[in-house]
Amino acid sequence: MSAEASRAPMTIGDVLGLLRPDFPDITVSKIRFLEAEGLIEPRRSPSGYRKFGPGDVDRLRFILTAQRDQYLPLRVIRERLRARDRGEAVPAPAAPGDRRRPRTLVAAPSAAAPAGQAPAPEPPDAPVRLSRRQLLDGAGIPADLLDAMEEYGLVRRAGGAGSPYDAEALTVARAVAALCEHGLEVRHLRALKAAADRQVGLIEQAVAPLLRRRHPGAHEEAAETARSLADLAVRLHTALVWAGLRETLEP
Repeated sequence: MSAEASRAPMTIGDVLGLLRPDFPDITVSKIRFLEAEGLIEPRRSPSGYRKFGPGDVDRLRFILTAQRDQYLPLRVIRERLRARDRGEAVPAPAAPGDRRRPRTLVAAPSAAAPAGQAPAPEPPDAPVRLSRRQLLDGAGIPADLLDAMEEYGLVRRAGGAGSPYDAEALTVARAVAALCEHGLEVRHLRALKAAADRQVGLIEQAVAPLLRRRHPGAHEEAAETARSLADLAVRLHTALVWAGLRETLEP
């Protein structure tokens, strides 16, 4: 018997514990947002607490995997869930352990192959490169919203004007779009961008001595250290924000 089945009904905390090994960024707010969007419908106890079952967890896995590995906007995921509910066959998201992104999204224009010669296959770990149209479709946003994100420096092209966008641009665009659905405007998010820039400067200062080393592997060590520091900085930021909000939300 699976962990989900043996522990039903589950609290939202139980669900977080089951999902975080595959989706480290999952939060209570994310689950509540997906519920508000009508993508999941957990039962409620008489006192109003959410009670999740194995079906809810499976549905969340489907949604989160489709977002992470296929960059599907919520409207497409909603259509696929409705098709699943009707018993129709739908494309299955990649398995949790398969983090390779679909090549259909890695389609930024590149030099054409010589006549009569097939293009060289793209290496599995090639960075994601998205055209403007792909970014708009992947994030499910209108062009004017992307324009505003670029105006305020939240989204940038990977190599300057005319270049494609990278995976981080898609992640940012989707996050900004979700925040805007809660009534915020892009201009309100400049404070978050400024805070992120300060964190970047702090981490760059911390790894600078590693980058100055001459031995082989110094840059790889610096990159790994930077990733660890970034993760810690995000955790600290989240904890500090939630600590401040708790004072407002507690009765």
